[in-house]
Amino acid sequence: MTTIPAPTPSTASASDLDRAEIVAGLVDLLGRSKVGVDEQELREASVDRFRKYTAVHGIFDGPIPAAVVRPSSTEEVAAVLAFADRHRVNVVPRTGRTSTEGGLETVVQDTIVLDASTMDAILAVDPVNMMVTAQCGVPLQRLEDALREQGLTTGHSPQSKPLAQMGGLVATRSIGQFSTLYGGIEDMVVGLEVVFPGGAISRIKNVPRRAAGPDIRHVVIGNEGALCVITEVTVKVFKHQPEHNRYFGYLLDDFGAAVEGLRTLITDGYRPSVCRAYSPEDAGQHFAHFSRGKNVVVLVAEGPEGIARATGEAIERTFASAEAVDPRLVEDWFADLNWGQDKIDAEKRAMLDTRHLGYTTEVSVDWSSAAPLYRAVLHRIRTTFPRVDDLTLLGAHSSHSYQTGTNLYFVYDYRISCPPDLEITEYHIPLNAIIVEEALRLGGSMVHHHGIGKYRTPWTREEHGTAYPMLEVLKRGFDPNGIMNAGTVFPLESP
Repeated sequence: MTTIPAPTPSTASASDLDRAEIVAGLVDLLGRSKVGVDEQELREASVDRFRKYTAVHGIFDGPIPAAVVRPSSTEEVAAVLAFADRHRVNVVPRTGRTSTEGGLETVVQDTIVLDASTMDAILAVDPVNMMVTAQCGVPLQRLEDALREQGLTTGHSPQSKPLAQMGGLVATRSIGQFSTLYGGIEDMVVGLEVVFPGGAISRIKNVPRRAAGPDIRHVVIGNEGALCVITEVTVKVFKHQPEHNRYFGYLLDDFGAAVEGLRTLITDGYRPSVCRAYSPEDAGQHFAHFSRGKNVVVLVAEGPEGIARATGEAIERTFASAEAVDPRLVEDWFADLNWGQDKIDAEKRAMLDTRHLGYTTEVSVDWSSAAPLYRAVLHRIRTTFPRVDDLTLLGAHSSHSYQTGTNLYFVYDYRISCPPDLEITEYHIPLNAIIVEEALRLGGSMVHHHGIGKYRTPWTREEHGTAYPMLEVLKRGFDPNGIMNAGTVFPLESP
């Protein structure tokens, strides 16, 4: 039986200030030019891409924020958080606005949306110690372009790369398409600057490693704005050597066999930068010109010439019995994988024209549970989801692998046969819930890289089990007045 959570509840402001007084106080702090109060801007700032269908129809039925503020320095961020903490005003931090899980929704009346995207300076590139330091609002694409001019790369390449910014990438514990080689953002972060409620500024210094107590970077990485605002990030950089890249594609009859091939490759010690297995349904939307209803595996070997060659040879041995695909097809597909504003705009037009859209839910499990989870989710949706006949696509792919397991990225597209304001409860929330519940049932994690946001908080306690009090004490300790992004990570009724 699916436990379908209600849409994220909203709550009244706990502030001693009314809406006009909040705005006036922010104007006094920052000046009028940095405090946005345009009604349409405020409506659009109340949601993120979890509610993309209602938003494109102009439906914004949650609390509308009091203002969008755009500080230009860490000190101004500190001033805003001190003001908000003193007056108990909820704050939702954001940068690139690519969040997909409701983490940017404003569920408290008269929230301050703190948009740090104007803090966009690349502060230092250190090619000797292989680090780059950037403010939180630096777009990842711009950072990568600057690094490529010096023959360097962060190795971080999420699909949102054209739009995502450094603060949000760290705050959501993001991952990129080359993660099997370079790791997730948590593997790349060296040091940080953050601001906590009350305005305290903390800096975590840049060192290669230390054994000086728990790694406090991980208090910040993945906090989703529920504990603090990230204002500056230092990450590792690597040599960029695309001239050695080798592309591979294979067709297999069984999804479990495709995942097993990835497991063999990884546990044998190889690290292709791209390492993916697509179910037939999911493959059909990416590789229809060659998939022929089969599972598709795509891989990229990269790095120094010798490593790329050895990795490529291991790939060929591992998938020797599979049907090979022309590598040029894989290379061409990968070149157009990222989503910029052009694709988002096209998606908006399509939603209005066709009443059709797609979403994803990503989870992680150990290797033994990957194929069983795939089968369990598809079976449960096909047999219990009331609007199953509206589904036009249901599939999954593994796209990030580790020594101990992998992720599964479930994709589901559907025709919408209800009023726009009901789409989220009739389709998105129940489908998301089935995937989350099945992953937890099999001992996996309910979220791999998009963050908890506000729509997976019903399972936060189950996700962490007896470790949940460790998480909860962070909220009480760093945000005792509960002003930071209420309802994100921590269920709204929590401290």
